[in-house]
Amino acid sequence: MKTPFLRFTAVLAALFAVLSPALAADKLMIGLLPKSKGNGYFIACKVGSDKAAKELGVDLLFDGPTDSNAAKQNEIVENWITLGVDVIAVAAENKEGISTALRKAQRQGIKIVTFDADAMPDARSFFVNQATPEGIGYKLMDEAARLLNEEGEFAVITATVTAGNQREWMKHIEERLKKYPKMKMVAVRPSDDLKDKAQSEATALMSANPNLKLIMSICSPAVPGAAEAVKQAGKAGKVKVIGLGLPSENRRYVHDGVTDSVILWKTEDLGYLTIYAAAALAKGELKPGAKTLKAGTLGTFQITGDNIVLGTPFVFNKANIDQFNF
Repeated sequence: MKTPFLRFTAVLAALFAVLSPALAADKLMIGLLPKSKGNGYFIACKVGSDKAAKELGVDLLFDGPTDSNAAKQNEIVENWITLGVDVIAVAAENKEGISTALRKAQRQGIKIVTFDADAMPDARSFFVNQATPEGIGYKLMDEAARLLNEEGEFAVITATVTAGNQREWMKHIEERLKKYPKMKMVAVRPSDDLKDKAQSEATALMSANPNLKLIMSICSPAVPGAAEAVKQAGKAGKVKVIGLGLPSENRRYVHDGVTDSVILWKTEDLGYLTIYAAAALAKGELKPGAKTLKAGTLGTFQITGDNIVLGTPFVFNKANIDQFNF
């Protein structure tokens, strides 16, 4: 015969067994889907997202294509729908292509945010935007104009022709180019988000355009790729290199005088802000019409419409690049 104490212990054990799955189920599960999980840019984003997930006590899944592959992104979304994640945060490789899968996830009750590169507005609730497309495009073009004294030929290396965010940036680069009538964009080449391909494209661009004065790379692997091409061609200083990239991947080229400047934002902060937005959306703390979002140690961010904007682009150069370790 059990004593009252043993009976009480047995009841507690039974109650705990019933409640444990429910308690575990209360822990949010967020899937973070980059364009390419091997890209240093998104690896840096993950550092920030891991920090936010730890602070918030959420489970974070990180998966993506090994290269820029829109179809693979769709597969991962389908897998996460089956798994039953609470939120999916995605950097869309193909704006239209990913949206069908994201709408399906929404119908299953999964919340959607995008970051870095947006999907169609009806396929997500909020976009965590690193900076406005206009701000990025104008900053790149103004920096190129400054380095060339507003005169000369330049070329652009992108990630892919289907990348929605890069198409937006290009639109604003071309718009800003009208301010500099003595500058000419002679070519735009895709690199598939690969350093080696960017290097070969930059080499081809210099060969085909003997008067080329600057290469502007608007995806992070392409900046060191273009710099290596310029270095090997012995044209450091003659063909300038700028672009959107990580300080860590471009530091030696900046100090060697091959790359003049790198423009970006704090990518760790982008990952951090994305997870805070995703968690707030899942908990009902972030709703349509919200004007601000509090994101842990980063403070409060303004929301314009359905865009949560991290900030303005920052120029990394020889004078400041050693201050940053991402």
